[in-house]
Amino acid sequence: MAAAPGQFRLEQRLRVKIGEAKNLIQRNHGSGGQRDVYCRISLDQEQIFRSATAEKTHDMSVFFGEEFQFDIPREFRYLSFYLHDHDRPMKTDKIMGKVSIKKDDLHKYHGKDQWFPITPVDADSEVQGKVHVEVRLIMVRHLNDCCPQHMMEVKILESSDLAVINGSCDPFASVTMVYTNRKQEMKRTKAKKKTISPCFDETFRFEYNFPYIELLDSHCCFSSPQQSSHRVGSQDRETHMYSLVDDDAGFMEVRVALWHDSPAVFGNVFLGEVKIPVTEMGAYEERDAWYFLQPRDSAGKNQRGDLGTLRLNIHYTSDHVLSSQSYDSLRNLILQSTGVEPITTSVAWLLGEVVPQKQDVVQSLTRVFLHHGQVVSFVSAFARHEMSKITDTNTIFRGNTLVSKCIDELMKLVGHHYLRSTLKPTLDLIFRERKPCEIDPTKMQPGESRESNLSNLKEYINQILKPIINSPLNCPPVMCQIFSELKELANTYFPNEREVRYSVISGFVFLRFFAPAILHPKLFDLTSEPIDPSTQRTLTLLSKTVQSVGNQVSSRTSYQNFRENYMREVFAHCITDKHVEQTRTFLEILSSIPNGSQKAHDTPVVLKEGFMIKRAQGRKKFGVKNFKKRFFKLTTNSLTYSKTEGTYPQAFSFLLTLPVCENKSNHCFSIVTGGRLLGGCKSTSENAPGCSAVSNYLDCDLKVHIDSDREMERLKSLLVDNLASLKKLHNMCENAAMYGTTQEVTIGGVVLEHPSRTLQSLHSLIASVIQLQQEHRSHQLRMFHTVRYGSKQAPIGDDNYLLLASKFDNSSGTSEVSAPVRKTSSLC
Repeated sequence: MAAAPGQFRLEQRLRVKIGEAKNLIQRNHGSGGQRDVYCRISLDQEQIFRSATAEKTHDMSVFFGEEFQFDIPREFRYLSFYLHDHDRPMKTDKIMGKVSIKKDDLHKYHGKDQWFPITPVDADSEVQGKVHVEVRLIMVRHLNDCCPQHMMEVKILESSDLAVINGSCDPFASVTMVYTNRKQEMKRTKAKKKTISPCFDETFRFEYNFPYIELLDSHCCFSSPQQSSHRVGSQDRETHMYSLVDDDAGFMEVRVALWHDSPAVFGNVFLGEVKIPVTEMGAYEERDAWYFLQPRDSAGKNQRGDLGTLRLNIHYTSDHVLSSQSYDSLRNLILQSTGVEPITTSVAWLLGEVVPQKQDVVQSLTRVFLHHGQVVSFVSAFARHEMSKITDTNTIFRGNTLVSKCIDELMKLVGHHYLRSTLKPTLDLIFRERKPCEIDPTKMQPGESRESNLSNLKEYINQILKPIINSPLNCPPVMCQIFSELKELANTYFPNEREVRYSVISGFVFLRFFAPAILHPKLFDLTSEPIDPSTQRTLTLLSKTVQSVGNQVSSRTSYQNFRENYMREVFAHCITDKHVEQTRTFLEILSSIPNGSQKAHDTPVVLKEGFMIKRAQGRKKFGVKNFKKRFFKLTTNSLTYSKTEGTYPQAFSFLLTLPVCENKSNHCFSIVTGGRLLGGCKSTSENAPGCSAVSNYLDCDLKVHIDSDREMERLKSLLVDNLASLKKLHNMCENAAMYGTTQEVTIGGVVLEHPSRTLQSLHSLIASVIQLQQEHRSHQLRMFHTVRYGSKQAPIGDDNYLLLASKFDNSSGTSEVSAPVRKTSSLC
């Protein structure tokens, strides 16, 4: 959803890799040394992911090696990782400890492998939520009293986002007045049932009876015992104020605590508290604010010793996305990169070289070009540049270059449905059967038969490879277009090396698409079930086999180089001349599907041929048959038929000119040519809602939802972080342009051929980034002055708000942050 002009929206994304846990504590009961450990990820207390269970771990270390990526749709304060020990004999899950990271601290660990200490889990460590409290000092005049009585009125309005205790939350609030003589008075609200956002709306008054004094000024205040040296009734002649606090007592602090009303034997459960100092409150002063709940002061004093450490790799991004018009300048510069010559002077190429976080750049660039329909020309331009510099054909697209990563990202974006239809049925069968497939003698379990395992593995290999070889027509059209461009570039730059046209495609399809999806099906959303070690080993062997097939199909010789001797029989089974030829046909079809960029010299691949019965519609001439037997041939670019096999075709139709092929029933289909109409709905009117022209093959591609403005904001943030590098490169290009060719400019080991053209791109890029940054700052300043500290959007205790306030204070010196205070002027 795009932001309205003058506004912005917050978009958050989190990618977490859970590595391993070390030095875990031992169990304190005698249920054995083995245990099952798993980790769950939570935002505040909402569980969002759970890792697979590491079963039967013997030592105090557990390896997970799992990665999760997701968008965060709401605000949160803590990202937490809970370690659980599943006790099989006792059939219970016990929390071993947790790692909790404040949202404001996530940027410190961005993109780094970091070891975090595991801390205990108790009521204080689970505090979350906020409470709305109104405190005011009032003066109440009773009948027959000549002096008003002073009271502190505390109103508990509501609370929000409280913690859930054992699946429920029945909260109530306790209000404690702490006097200066350390005496306390406590009152409580009624309990609210089954809610984490209770509305209390209860008011409590705490009385304090003063001796009779004559009030000369309405500006009365309480002072702390340390500041007070007056006795009751004494008058400060310069300030004309009476001191209302004696040496014995006075209002000092209001404590509001939230509790879960539990009838269990352990009593009520602590949910959090806030402390509001009132020693400096003046008469008729009112404080109305939201507060973040905090743990008790005693929290952490009785914690257990070292519980171990957990290794995490966290990528957290938080972007404030402006309206779409704000990004037009930068977006146009990026989209124009496909037409810039040489490509090394384009903004997209400079982005990939200047910004160290290449994966972040690739994700956003690919999404932007895909959203605007220019991803094929973008990949083609960069692939042409890379192929023109290649000297060894064995290294084409084997490195993590910008174009290689872009094609990887594109296949993940548009190929998800293709993967599910091709691999998921076989993977589900593997997860369901769990047949042992280990063929390495050094890793086999006692009692296993290698012959039986090898048979199981061969069976799974056949069930994996067959749907892949038969799936080219299911491949998304945009992927086919990319592969067609890569094949054409290979034919152009390496006309005498036929194998290159296969290697440039198989390297992506097999090595970077199918093999990783088989090895890590959870990352590609092919399963959500935990994968046991034996099944994971089966997936590893299958992935190795698929990689070998992809390598062999582009090899000049049939010689097979075996790194592992135990895989010799597997490769001999699946890498045969027949399999290699089938795989090459698969690659030919994959890169020759009609896509508007078919090259004339490409030889069409025959998909299917044979006799069928043809029925002609509209014939009314007597004696002419409507049903005739004809020989049909379907290739990658045309459909023809003739009277007999080998004779000249009677009709020839390019697949691009056929708007639709309608499946009527089994073994029967109808072709609608461009001159005929096809009814697609039951309505007889062409103007009926939903009635539209039939789309062609390319338009039938599954659409991927892409937020272009969000990706532009991500690119802007990356450029702002590396603005110093951009300016440094700008100065180098400026000096090179000034002194001619006597000075070379290099970036990422590449010598810039045209520093003057690069200078123009850099100048436009830096100007667009600075403009966006200024617009961001004006929006943040507007937000800061709009949102009141102590409101529900920025409760007291929000460190992020205070950091923002200090930043504006340092720059302007005009901002002011304080607790909300109001004055009242009437007696209650």
